[in-house]
Amino acid sequence: MSGRGWNRGLRWAMTAAAAGTVLGVSGCQPMDTGAAVKPSGGTQAPGSTPVGSAGQPAGPGGACVFVKPDGAQRFGHTGWGFRVTGTDRWEYGAVENPTNALYIAPGRDIGAWHAEGTYARMLSDMSRDAHYPGKSAHPYSRYRCASSSTSDVGSARAMIPTVESRGFLVGIDPETGDPGSRDCLDATYDVLAAYRARHLTPAYQTEIPNVWVETLVLWTDETLKPH
Repeated sequence: MSGRGWNRGLRWAMTAAAAGTVLGVSGCQPMDTGAAVKPSGGTQAPGSTPVGSAGQPAGPGGACVFVKPDGAQRFGHTGWGFRVTGTDRWEYGAVENPTNALYIAPGRDIGAWHAEGTYARMLSDMSRDAHYPGKSAHPYSRYRCASSSTSDVGSARAMIPTVESRGFLVGIDPETGDPGSRDCLDATYDVLAAYRARHLTPAYQTEIPNVWVETLVLWTDETLKPH
C-alpha cells in the first residue's frame, strides 16, 4: 500500500471537500437488508468473462466484487470474494467500519469479517449483510465477477488478516500527519490482487469505490435481487 497511500488520501480529501463534508457520517459503513437471493443470471458485458452454471464464473478460479452503491454517502462501498481454485467453495468478506470513523488505529475493531461457502451462499450472505448485525436501507445490491485462469489462494488468505488488522483510514493519518487510505476499497483490491484475479483494474489513490467499480469492464455486471 505504500505506493498508493498519498494519492488515496488526496482522493478522499478532495472528494470530501467538494461534498462540503469530511464523510463525518459514513465511510465504508455497514448496511443491511435482511433479504436472501439466489444466483442471478444477470447481464454480461460484451467481451466479459464467461459465466458458468448458476451464474458462477467458469474456469478453475474466479473473483467477485460486491457493491453498495449508496454506501459512504454515495461514494460507494465494496466487499470481495474469491474462488478456492478448482472447487465450488468461495471465501468472501469486507471491511464494514461500523463506527463510521475516518481513523481507527491498527489492531482495533474495524468491522472486518470473512467467511467461506458455496457461490450461492456467498451471494445470499452478501445480499443480507449476514455477517453484520442490524438493518440498513442500503444493502449490497450489485456484484461483478471474473473467471481467472491464474489464482493464488494462499496469498489471498494471507492478505485477509492484514487488511483486517491494519486499522481504518480516510484522509490524514494522525500518527504520521500524512494523507493515506486503508478503507473498504483498499481491502477489496489488496485481497483480489493477492489472489491474482484477472482483469483487476488497479485501485489508484485518485479513485472512489463507485468510480473504480465501473473500470472493471471485462467483469460481469449483475444485480443482487432480494426474494
